[in-house]
Amino acid sequence: MQLGMVGLGRMGANMVERLRRGEHEIAAFDRNPQAVAAVAASGARGCHSLDELVAALSPPRHVWVMLPAGAPTNDTIRALGDLLERGDVIIDGGNSYWKEAQAHAAALAPKGISFVDAGVSGGIWGLKVGYCLMVGGEADVCRRLEPIFLTLAPPDGYLRVGPVGAGHFVKMVHNGIEYVMLQGYGEGFEVLEASEFGAQLDLRAIAHLWNQGSVIRSWLLELAERAFAADPGLAAIAGYVEDTGEGRWTVLDAIDLSVPVPALALALFMRFRSRQTDSFAAKVIAALRNEFGGHAVKSEAPAAADGPAGGKTPAGGGKAQAGGTSGRTGTSGG
Repeated sequence: MQLGMVGLGRMGANMVERLRRGEHEIAAFDRNPQAVAAVAASGARGCHSLDELVAALSPPRHVWVMLPAGAPTNDTIRALGDLLERGDVIIDGGNSYWKEAQAHAAALAPKGISFVDAGVSGGIWGLKVGYCLMVGGEADVCRRLEPIFLTLAPPDGYLRVGPVGAGHFVKMVHNGIEYVMLQGYGEGFEVLEASEFGAQLDLRAIAHLWNQGSVIRSWLLELAERAFAADPGLAAIAGYVEDTGEGRWTVLDAIDLSVPVPALALALFMRFRSRQTDSFAAKVIAALRNEFGGHAVKSEAPAAADGPAGGKTPAGGGKAQAGGTSGRTGTSGG
């Protein structure tokens, strides 16, 4: 089957390669000429503009957009809408918000151009094991595209989940679940590492062990095993975690639907916290605890102090405490 691919990043280029191995005819465009040359060397037809890409395809044309969500995707879809003809199809495989898919479909409908939103999961491993595809669109249009979907996906890895917008909605929730799973694994391994057994525990071996019949086995644990094998203490990795939007959207949509998602919301907020070198909220909490209870605070810079553990002596003769009365010490605000 013939397909145009716009966007040759890590996923887009690998998808082109997987489709070429499935003997599909691919025309590909990216603003980076080196990316175009790379896929051309593997058998795709390299194009240097959207106009050239469209001209390389025979009607009815099918063009897959694999670009970052937001302006890059939206601008490209609008430009393709001016170049394509009645009966052609645009597929958005990026992590776009599902309501944008509905808006694109509505804008393209008067021109007779169909729109399909394809949620794609698989990352850099998709070339080898296939991509999980969550597809939204008209049933007849999706059936027409099935040779593409079935080549990209592993067995049972493709499903038309509903009308336009449903594909990206299901992928959004999928990524929200991913946030929670990653947070759970991260917290669990931190408890192991911080324990009295931490120095003796082989986290790589434990990740492998947990994948042998346990209820928390998963592909993520396979990846954890790889990561710990390469760097047992993850010393080369900063604890800084980005988010790409889907977690935020899932929380906001859950609010609109009055659905409680406390684990997902906290996992998202923990990503925000990971990017702070210090927390102003924690400073406020520490200051207030000192004011109302005389609890010790730590100074930003080393300085001589009269209070315990280098802390500030509480005003008014209050009793300074490093922790509560239960005998368990801890920190707050983080």
